Amino acid sequence: MKDVSLGKPGQERPAIESSWTRSRLHGVRKDAVPCLVRGPVDTEGSLSRAAGRVLERAQQEVEGFSAAFLLADARAFVLDMRCTDRSVDDAMTNLGLAPGVRVEEEKIGTNGLGTSLQTGRSVFIRGPEHFLNVFDPFSCFGHPIVHPVTHRLEGAVNLACAWGEEHPLLPSLIRHLVQDIEDRLLLDSPLAQRRLLAAFQAATRTRGRAVVVLGPGLVLANPSALDLLEPADHPAVQACADPPGPARERIRQLTLVSGRSVRLRCVPIEDTDGVLIDIVPDRDARRGRTHTDVTAQWPLVVIGEPGSGRTTEARRAAGPGATTVDSTAAARRGEALWGAALGALLKTDGPAVIVENIEFLSEPLTMLLAKALPGALRKVVLTSTPGEHLQGVHALLVAMCAERRELVPLRRRRHEIPQLAQQMLAQVSGSGRVRLASETLRVLAAQSWPGNLTELRKAVDGLARLRSAGDILPSDLPASHRDRSSSASPFRQAEREVIIATIDSVNGNKREAARALGVSRSTLYNRMRALHIH
Repeated sequence: MKDVSLGKPGQERPAIESSWTRSRLHGVRKDAVPCLVRGPVDTEGSLSRAAGRVLERAQQEVEGFSAAFLLADARAFVLDMRCTDRSVDDAMTNLGLAPGVRVEEEKIGTNGLGTSLQTGRSVFIRGPEHFLNVFDPFSCFGHPIVHPVTHRLEGAVNLACAWGEEHPLLPSLIRHLVQDIEDRLLLDSPLAQRRLLAAFQAATRTRGRAVVVLGPGLVLANPSALDLLEPADHPAVQACADPPGPARERIRQLTLVSGRSVRLRCVPIEDTDGVLIDIVPDRDARRGRTHTDVTAQWPLVVIGEPGSGRTTEARRAAGPGATTVDSTAAARRGEALWGAALGALLKTDGPAVIVENIEFLSEPLTMLLAKALPGALRKVVLTSTPGEHLQGVHALLVAMCAERRELVPLRRRRHEIPQLAQQMLAQVSGSGRVRLASETLRVLAAQSWPGNLTELRKAVDGLARLRSAGDILPSDLPASHRDRSSSASPFRQAEREVIIATIDSVNGNKREAARALGVSRSTLYNRMRALHIH
């Protein structure tokens, strides 16, 4: 994800000059006011159905940025318009732009929709590069929509924003939106539905094979699969089959509501947005972990985001009777006293010692702990958040550990969320009279959970207080966790995953990650905050 240079005015002049020439030949005058007559809109057509949800999500994703998204069909009739704020909506209305009007190039000159449809190519028009003067205050990013099966031009999408306020990621956003619309057009075609059914029929010819096929608005399951799955298992299976990132074969381990462990082999179905899932009972799976982790190597460091279960993992590894020392207490007690107490503790025999939150240790205390570790008479577990400090002041402590365990954040193991939520609810309610509905579990699995397990537990606790019996529905969720559209946005998810993968590849070094992404560190931090990357 490099910064996208918008270039200098005149850089794309050949395409603009061609459009201006066509506009003049059609008799369009630069000082003219567009006469746009509103007509009926086909809201039931395949293009409107495919693009409606995509534009709605895009509108939410760029909230806080003044912009308008417009959709037109192949004849340049505007089918849909979504504005992010009232001022943009008023500006579009004053120009006469609304669903039902026709914006072909021969009527109103160079514009994002009409020119893109005329050329069949994406176009970026900066302010005064519009032919009509009245469009000069806006910059437009237009991109054609081509049906993936028929390869016919179906329409175009345009993003309009104030000239001079273009964001470098906007061209990437438009490309992702068009890709999502084209994918949905494919799924809306009878051919895609036939391929999903054919894949299901071919897989179920094998006796005893448990198979599920998932597609948009479609679930096919044979009796063998239904015998294994409870209704509450379906959201977890769907989350396994629908992870972020490129489509590829995946194998997941899952514990069903019944307590049975299964392996899910998820295979994308060619030329569809569906996936075929083989459910294989795992007869050799362990039913749980022992209270003490006898396989750990010492010293051990456990690294994870806040709320990801660092303390639980450290206590499991350390075993019963472990003593916990929190690094945050050093400032309160005084570094000298805190360091002396820790050093004395490590020199005596006894249960393991857990040193929590080493990211808060100063350089002198880091050196003190590093000197004490080799001669410690107890097993030692360190816990830490990920970040640059692990390559800086605390790198020595990590290097001295014989084993390093990194906890995967909850957003990367969405398939576990339904079961975790149900377990947490059972622990809180105790009665078994209250249940999480399947759709509620799907919504929970779609959240990003920046606070990880802690945030999920807090949300479940709130639901348990809200209801004492019956099904917990999506409408019962707090507003902050009720909407699953934003996390599914192709643009936002793609950007988020690229940033996370890049940071992981450089071991959390933000400076190196920014360099690899081709952006400044301040830009990287701003995007991380916006995307809830911790």
